[in-house]
Amino acid sequence: MKIVVGITGATGAPLAYKVLEQLNELKIETHLIMSQWAKTTIDLETNYKVEDFKALATTVYSYCDQAAAVSSGSFKADAMIIVPCSMKTLASIRCGLADNLISRTADVMLKERRELILAVRETPLNSIHLKNMLHLSNMGARICPPMPAFYNNPKTINDILTHNAVRILDQLHLSHPDAKRWKTK
Repeated sequence: MKIVVGITGATGAPLAYKVLEQLNELKIETHLIMSQWAKTTIDLETNYKVEDFKALATTVYSYCDQAAAVSSGSFKADAMIIVPCSMKTLASIRCGLADNLISRTADVMLKERRELILAVRETPLNSIHLKNMLHLSNMGARICPPMPAFYNNPKTINDILTHNAVRILDQLHLSHPDAKRWKTK
């Protein structure tokens, strides 16, 4: 399986790291694209360096490289996860702007009818955000905002990140051993 991971500048860099970490543990081939603002957010929100994120990926592409392999439908990626997905990126994907490698690759996923998972980050949501999400959902994208669950009794931020990453990977039928599933007493 080949998965493209896009990281934008919305808040959520720790979740992006956790998703990459879990994909790496599952031995999934990953193709990483980080926006310039993602690099800033990584610095602001984590103790990791950009190089730590890159080290978890199989291949890393420049955000500006429109000629990268992942920009073509002939590149057989199975899915793309954008985590976090900023509202700017969401809007760009919705209107087909394809002005950078993240939005171009997302456009490829849609046109090729491949899995596109958007871990959108914003609150509160305005009508534009909601319309963009609905439009992309109707096109087949999965809207997967990171929401904390409490049925698994999280004790740490890492517990919350792990659960959110697991739920994102669930969308691709990938099961990570750290998953804590719903169960009744």
